[in-house]
Amino acid sequence: MQRRFLTIAAAALLGACLAGCKNKDGEKAIPVTPAAAVPASFTFAETTREAGIDFRHVSGAFGKKWLPETMGSGLAWIDYDGDGYQDVYFVNSREWTDAERASAKQPPNPKKGPPVTGKLYHNNGNGTFTDVTEQAGLAVPMYGMGVCVGDYDNDGRPDLYVTALDRNYLFHNNGNGTFTERAAQAGLKDGGWSTSAAWVDYDEDGKLDLVVCHYVKWTPATDIPCPRNGHNTYCTPQQYTGEPLSLYHNNGNGTFTEVSARAGLRKSGDGRPLQGKSLGVAICDYDSDGKPDIAIANDTEPNYLFHNEGNGTFKEVGVEKGMAYGDTGAARGAMGIDAVDYDRSGSESLVIGNFSNQMLALYHNENRGSIFRDVAPQTGIGQPSLLSLSFGCFFVDLDNDGWPDIFVANGHVDDDIQEIQQQVEYAEHPLVFRNLGNGKFQDIREQLGEAMQQKWVARGLAYADYDLDGNVDIAMSTNNGPAHLFHNSGNKNHALRLELEGTKSNKSAIGARITAKIGGATQSYHVRSGSSYCSQSELPVTVGLGQASQADSIVIDWPSGEKTELNSVAAGQIYQIVEGKGIAGQRPFGQPAVKHTARAN
Repeated sequence: MQRRFLTIAAAALLGACLAGCKNKDGEKAIPVTPAAAVPASFTFAETTREAGIDFRHVSGAFGKKWLPETMGSGLAWIDYDGDGYQDVYFVNSREWTDAERASAKQPPNPKKGPPVTGKLYHNNGNGTFTDVTEQAGLAVPMYGMGVCVGDYDNDGRPDLYVTALDRNYLFHNNGNGTFTERAAQAGLKDGGWSTSAAWVDYDEDGKLDLVVCHYVKWTPATDIPCPRNGHNTYCTPQQYTGEPLSLYHNNGNGTFTEVSARAGLRKSGDGRPLQGKSLGVAICDYDSDGKPDIAIANDTEPNYLFHNEGNGTFKEVGVEKGMAYGDTGAARGAMGIDAVDYDRSGSESLVIGNFSNQMLALYHNENRGSIFRDVAPQTGIGQPSLLSLSFGCFFVDLDNDGWPDIFVANGHVDDDIQEIQQQVEYAEHPLVFRNLGNGKFQDIREQLGEAMQQKWVARGLAYADYDLDGNVDIAMSTNNGPAHLFHNSGNKNHALRLELEGTKSNKSAIGARITAKIGGATQSYHVRSGSSYCSQSELPVTVGLGQASQADSIVIDWPSGEKTELNSVAAGQIYQIVEGKGIAGQRPFGQPAVKHTARAN
């Protein structure tokens, strides 16, 4: 989060962009006009109440304006019981304890209630969910922030890693509907103020390692008051020292070793310490060398891009590759991040959510990672996102036309922001940009139904096809407010779904690359952990086919180097793909998972 008020420079930028933004080469951005776009063919309906989701985030705010209260928390889709339907876990924060208040010379909380925890909702397979938090062993109070999903011990059951203030939590999936907390035994308690996290097999040994983002050094006793107009307001992160990233190597015996420094995540190439105030992480392969790289969204510090050197180390190349700063040469207030090949160039580009008056960043990958160039203004997403403060964001094909769209969750950090900037609001509507397939995006939010016209103080964001109808749905968290579930109505386009299972590779198949050829076009996907803001979307991959009735071919490049090739893959089906075996199961959309004998294709 960056400055809360419009500087002279920001005001000039605002005026210039309202008149017509320019890119960094001085060329006037070409707006996407309705005549150049096809109207949206789907809508979103809010189904939170009907689905039985009653989660509400608690920030603990009590008037003293402590910094963590602005941040909110994330969520994760996880099929924890293996029935093929994605369940959903919402991270929660909590009220400040009396001990924390006392450390800052504050009185005890006069409104003590039952403990506040995150919640796990089991997907019943009929569009509804059941709160199973208590019986699952996840009713653990914490000042929670982020979450990621991955099968770290390769036992066939996805586990949860949850980040928080002070310490983090590793919830091992026991396979009987319950979880056991094992962070201390595994060496993953971590510490400080952790935010986003992601599982990644960075050395491709078949075991999932873990990267953890940290924000700033903060405690209730060291909170910095920032008075304004006679009352306190939330300070900016510039007032605090940043905390470095952590990388944990999976030892293969249920434990991890912290390798951050020797892996190159603590210092830049010229020896400077890296303390980035990190809020978002995306695992990508930006140079298409087959090794997972790490992209980090930093708040008021340069973004990081860690190139995987292939020898257990990384080299930070964010400045060198052009994604560390905005076009003005200044670091922005970056929150969420995601990576995908949105233009079928064969290379993954990056979207990053930034502070208000800064626009979204869309770093286009030029020539397989030789350089990134921020093309947000000229692609149609710059001006519509100018006044928004963007947290969760991701690429996802919302209409199954084979082109990844962009969805963004927005909400300011100051509830009195309009006292300073009348054009900027505390609660903000989401942003939805349809990929037009020509390098441009169209703002289609107003076409997507009543739900998308509402305004929230949104934070976490993750997608999943929760009812298995072939259309990707969205869940969103808000700061100190309720969760929201948005159902995608779908359209006449076709799709297929891939559920991958590694054997030589990690069981979750995280890092697998999927290349689909459909009617002469090539689309690519990655199975990935992390991305967005403090959140995790589903691991299965939905491949949009447009009007095609099948994918002519699908090639899966597994992290182990194994390759699976499938031909004439029909639409409307869910395929279970096992590394080294091919299609192990197949069922139509809407059906729960069943086990089949693997067959060749």
